[in-house]
Amino acid sequence: MTFKNPILPGFYPDPSVCRVGDDFYLVTSTFAYFPGVPIFHSKDLVNWSQIGNVLTRDSQLPVKDAEVSRGIFAPTIRWHNGTFYMITTNVSGMGNFFVTATDPAGPWSEPTVIKGAPGIDPSLFFEDGKCWYHGTCEKPDGKYFGDNDIYLQELCLETGQLVGERHVIWHCALRNAVWPEAPHIYKRGEWYYLLISEGGTGPDHAVTVARSPL
Repeated sequence: MTFKNPILPGFYPDPSVCRVGDDFYLVTSTFAYFPGVPIFHSKDLVNWSQIGNVLTRDSQLPVKDAEVSRGIFAPTIRWHNGTFYMITTNVSGMGNFFVTATDPAGPWSEPTVIKGAPGIDPSLFFEDGKCWYHGTCEKPDGKYFGDNDIYLQELCLETGQLVGERHVIWHCALRNAVWPEAPHIYKRGEWYYLLISEGGTGPDHAVTVARSPL
């Protein structure tokens, strides 16, 4: 079997995919454009059809005064116990938030703003009845702009409040790299894997991965 790349030609940055049974769902960044965060469906990871947009109301996507490269950054889609979660950052207002739906085609809920969550590009990891938020934060002793850490903290989905201790779990793999961001945690076999982007969005951009035993 052969197929052509890109599988979604055009303006579809920062893709995130989740699997539910035999179905795959994909979302991408939309920055200051409305409606926001298109959502696609596939059975084979190659052929994708758009089934809607996640953010379709002004109350979900306040970008009236946003510049072109602002607005929605790096959404993540996850599924847990019959509910879809899309979590992202509106850097032009609202900050980090998530919306939910039982049908990925929508409608999606009003935003739950995550209180006290610094940084951008959040993601969610579910395990043992808990939801773990991971995102970026500035290093307390940062030596340059974009000298960030990746942190992990439990999230109460009912209140939108981060609870418990905040854990800094990684900086980056490259020396003096800027903007460690877009973290995603996966569990496979006997390991947890942490995938991030680093090095900025220019020629030094890289995707790196770390792992931790269970």
